[in-house]
Amino acid sequence: MKKKIVFALLLLALGAGALIWTQNRKRAVGSGPVQLYGNVDIREVNLGFRVSGRIIEVLRDEGDAAEAGEVLARLDVAPYERALAEAKAQMESLGARVRLVEAGYRPEEIAQARAVLREREVTLTNAERTFRRQQELLATRAVSEQDRDDAEARAREAQARLASAQEQLRLLEAGFRAEEIEQARAEWARARAAVARAELQLEDTVLRAPSAGVVLTRAQEPGAVVQAGATVLTLSLREPVWVRAYIREPDLGKIHPGMAVDIYTDSRPDKPYHGQIGYISPRAEFTPKTVETTELRTSLVYRLRVVVENPDEGLRQGMPVTVKLRNTQSP
Repeated sequence: MKKKIVFALLLLALGAGALIWTQNRKRAVGSGPVQLYGNVDIREVNLGFRVSGRIIEVLRDEGDAAEAGEVLARLDVAPYERALAEAKAQMESLGARVRLVEAGYRPEEIAQARAVLREREVTLTNAERTFRRQQELLATRAVSEQDRDDAEARAREAQARLASAQEQLRLLEAGFRAEEIEQARAEWARARAAVARAELQLEDTVLRAPSAGVVLTRAQEPGAVVQAGATVLTLSLREPVWVRAYIREPDLGKIHPGMAVDIYTDSRPDKPYHGQIGYISPRAEFTPKTVETTELRTSLVYRLRVVVENPDEGLRQGMPVTVKLRNTQSP
């Protein structure tokens, strides 16, 4: 009986010791240096033309460096130069139309309309005189009623033609209507917009690097006819360079955006890169399998982004790295 009691007490003591050891270990782990694991994340850009056409040259190959604004490829510009010339000609034509309607009719046209008006005034005067004479002769039966009626009709016709000439002169002197002027101006503005679009399309036949980087892939060759937006080159940007890392929930309170960190790679363990925490995800997730730590791979963690301050070509896309917080490292 005493042996059983002693054995039970021994088991109880061992269990208590194991519990205390586990708790102490957890506290030691939680209070130790925060060490994060992640991978280098370098942004890539698929470059293509905003217009379609035939490629005439590709100036960079895979592995070549490119500076911001540097020409990487060109399209055949002949179709776009013709389109621009046509748009400019249309713009000039409509511009001349605007100047015409704004200036009104030519003085020569107005002078001609006045001459026609004077001619028809004379014609009306003569027709009315003839009609009055025929009316007097009809009273003495010197002419027939038909002659008198013909003279009256000619007088009325001359009066109508005079009224038409007067109206035509008023129209010429008043110039074009405000609606016609506004329409001409609107068509001219549309033509100017067409020229600007044609100029932009001509500029888009040149593919330039949006920022400094290294060409990863060359997808097209000279002679290929590509549609707008088709990838011609893929560029890996030099900056920004980030590290995508993950942190456990118990360590989440030890970090904050802007905190300085050191970034270690396997190729240069004694010469870390420097950076700072730039973003912490508000949502928990399972760690990707690329983070090769047995403890983290099955745990819920929070993703964070570390901005590398001194990147160089030693950092490659997807490279595994270790991130250590400077203010939590042991002396």
